[in-house]
Parts: sequence; C-alpha cells; structure tokens
Amino acid sequence: MLPVFLLILIPLLSLFFFFFLTTSKSNSKAPKSYPLVGSFFAILATRDRQLQWFSEILVDSPSATFDLRRSYSKRQVFSGNPPVVQHILKSNFQNYEKGETFRSRLTYFLGHGIFNIDGESWKFQRQVASHEFSTKSLRKFVETVVNTELSDRLIPILSSAAKNGTVLDFQNILQSFWVRPGLLSPSLPQAKLALAFEDSVRISYGRLTASIPLIWKIKKFFNIGSEKSLKMAVSEVKESAMNIVKQKKQKLEQLGEKKSLSDELLSRFLSSGHVDEKFVADIVISFLIAGRDTTSAALTWYFWLLSQHPEVQSKVVKEIKEHSEEPA
Repeated sequence: MLPVFLLILIPLLSLFFFFFLTTSKSNSKAPKSYPLVGSFFAILATRDRQLQWFSEILVDSPSATFDLRRSYSKRQVFSGNPPVVQHILKSNFQNYEKGETFRSRLTYFLGHGIFNIDGESWKFQRQVASHEFSTKSLRKFVETVVNTELSDRLIPILSSAAKNGTVLDFQNILQSFWVRPGLLSPSLPQAKLALAFEDSVRISYGRLTASIPLIWKIKKFFNIGSEKSLKMAVSEVKESAMNIVKQKKQKLEQLGEKKSLSDELLSRFLSSGHVDEKFVADIVISFLIAGRDTTSAALTWYFWLLSQHPEVQSKVVKEIKEHSEEPA
C-alpha cells in the first residue's frame, strides 16, 4: 500500500516545487503563483479593477512586461513595452496566432472576423480595411460625418447638461456615436443593439478570462444564466449585422456599374468577391468592436487630461479656431 502512496505523492510534490521555483519574482507587485491554481486568488481579488491592476504591475516592472499564470498552467504575457508591442503586433504578427483557447471561447460571438482568425483570412481583412485609414478617407470622414455629429447631436446634449447642471457619463455619450445616427439625442434613449453588444462583449470576455471554464460550459449546455443571456445578445447583434450587410448589398446592386460607394469599408468587402453574407456580417461585428470602446475611452481620457491642463486646453481651442476660420 505504501509504494502506491509514494508513487502518487512524489509526482505531486515535484509539481508543487516546480511551480514555486518558477513563480515570477521580477517585481514586487507581480502576483504570486501557486500549484494548479496559478494566480487565481490575486485575479479574483482584483476582478473589479483588473485593468488598473495590470497597469500597476507593468509600471512597477523594469521591462514593462510580466507573466501571469492562470489555472492549470495556462499563461498570459502582458507588456507595455513599445518595442515588445511592435514586435508582436506589427513586425512578427504572423508568428503569434490566437490559439485554440481564444477561438473556442470567442467564435460564438466573433465568428470569422479579423479579431478571431489567423492566416490568409486575417491578411485579406487587414488589407481591405487598411484603405479606410488613408489620409483621404479620414479627411472625408471628418468632413461628412464628424461635423454633423458634433453640431447636431453632441453639442445639444452638452449644452442641455450645462444649462440644467446635469452630470453625464461622457464615455457612454461617446459610445452612442458608435451605433447609428438618431440614437444620440438629448433624451439619451438606450439602444437595443448597444445593450446587446455590451452584453455580448462582457460575457464573451468573461469566457476568455474564466479560471474554471467548466462553469460557463455547463451553463451553455443547460442554456442558463450568463450563457442564456449571451445567446440572446449575440442573436440580436448578428441579426443587426446581417441587416446592415443586406442593405448595403442591395444598394450596391442598385448602383450597378457606378460603384460610387466602393470607397466605403463595407462596400469594399462586398465588392471583393465575398458573397457569403454570414462571413461579411462577422467582419462587420469585428469592426464595430474596433471602433466602440477604443474611441470613446481615448476621447474621454483626452478631454479629462485637457480639463487638468488649462494651458493646453487654451492652445487647442486657439488652433481649432484658426483652422475653422473661413478664408478671406
């Protein structure tokens, strides 16, 4: 009986010491890692402030990079070091695939969109999308969209809030620009699509970072709790994306040879030979994600920083006025 016990105990002790000897000690704020569960307890304790927590660790790390060990020996590398980020996201992106864990947890929502695929499909979507970020496209967008959004939608809301002394969540206001014209009005109605998108992103992210994946898999099997909510939310988002694709496809068919909309992102994808509407709808969802929290969060921090530095704010206002003046 004793030899059998030792056969079980020795591998467990070896595993135990292996984990403790390899626990990262590169900086004081890096979370401790334990056998099997990794840094589960630190992750759980900071679940309501993880972005800030990760940022604090990166700032404290000499290399601005740290290794986070999750349960069952899974690891994640976080970096705020510009050369490292450039190496991964630009110079050698093809060497850093999403991986099966990433795809299996996000395919339900993202499908075959650019954030969830690798290889040739990723290259194709990136190549088509790159035209959208040319100087000409951005200038046209500012002239035709931004001015209207500011004068007809954003300024009336801010003016009304200033007049009535109302406190606004500025990031939520800016997120409303992401959906479609008409949703951002002084009454601030809650858009069904925006709420569905929020639930889809939040629950899918919960899947991705789950320390015990078995829990969400059980919920999915029985269609209960967060997985039931995810199913309903994703259905709403995909239906809206499909409607966008069908409407744009119909417009292109009506234009025939004119192709006057071919300089717009969705039109480029539809004109590239891809007739599978589900595939194009996945692309739509990915690009909606790309322009949602990123833009609103960046602009919110931008205006907050301006409010903390009046001298910079004065220079910005002066520059805007100079460029806004009509030529004599």
